[in-house]
Amino acid sequence: MNEAESGNEKKLLASLGLCVRAGKVIFGVPMICEAMRRGGAGTPVTVFEASDTSENTKKRIRDKCSYYGIKHITLRIDGTVLAAALGKSASLGAVAVTDRRMSDMVEQYL
Repeated sequence: MNEAESGNEKKLLASLGLCVRAGKVIFGVPMICEAMRRGGAGTPVTVFEASDTSENTKKRIRDKCSYYGIKHITLRIDGTVLAAALGKSASLGAVAVTDRRMSDMVEQYL
């Protein structure tokens, strides 16, 4: 990974952290899938998947996002780094941002 990618990765994680502090993030695959199914105000705008999820999890997230018309992005960051940056102790398979403007802010660092 070159220096520019490393800087963008830090900015991406920092912007996701800002989304967490704003209360606009859903953590974990089961909670994200439930929010997609439920719909309404807390519906994910974009799902950010960690790079090290299992094939079964990748398929589950991809299929749900496709069905509900939600943007899905696979990060180059593994679940442990993602969790640590967002203040969680266990590895995270995915996080979802529920605010369009905040999602756009995160995506600019991809």
